[in-house]
Amino acid sequence: MLSRYLPVFIILSLIAEVLGTVGGFGSSVFFVPIANFYFDFQSVLGITALFHLSSNASKIAIFKKGFDKKNVLNLGIPAILFVSVGAYFSKFLDPKILTYILGIFLILLSLLFLIFKKLKINPNKKNAIVGGSLSGLSAGLLGTGGAIRGITLAAFKMDKNKFIATSAIIDLGVDFSRSIIYYFNGYMHKEHLYLVPILMVVSILGTWIGKKLLDKISQEQFRAIVLLLILVIGIVSISSNL
Repeated sequence: MLSRYLPVFIILSLIAEVLGTVGGFGSSVFFVPIANFYFDFQSVLGITALFHLSSNASKIAIFKKGFDKKNVLNLGIPAILFVSVGAYFSKFLDPKILTYILGIFLILLSLLFLIFKKLKINPNKKNAIVGGSLSGLSAGLLGTGGAIRGITLAAFKMDKNKFIATSAIIDLGVDFSRSIIYYFNGYMHKEHLYLVPILMVVSILGTWIGKKLLDKISQEQFRAIVLLLILVIGIVSISSNL
């Protein structure tokens, strides 16, 4: 199926990377439900982890104006620990159930931030640890935890470049950890490895386009559009499996 629709998949992956860069959620919140239309859910987890490794390396290289060391430690360490837990236990859950959980998660998440537009988290160490733990667990189980991490980091009011660089460094550690566990879980298949160089190019191009857009678009307006897209993707993810 993918060989027939490969150009469409590449374009959608590029859009996911651009939206993830500008919206601050990371591309997985879009890429996972998109890839789920082409692959079984466990393969989606493996492909997403590999895609994100290059995606975050691109962000670190392009948004290289420093990072918040304190948040990398306070949020990153629990995220890496809990992504390993989530990735391990993902093999014991029915992939179809995980797909439903993903759809419900995306719908609730988008509605939460659309309704409570001024929702904020207190910028302290405790909330950083909790946000990191939840985002890591979600990333391991569902393939995406960037939205939780994004809203947690937003509380610390960093400038856009520093925010994205900090998030990317944390996510790089998360993706490296879950890639190892997904590999031993059997989620990475030889027939999908040809996608890795393609997605590497997509990640670099998407990050570059996202950086250019960040300078021209109101982030608040774009955030609202992104949340609406997440809502639609969540609904489609559930309805496609009914």
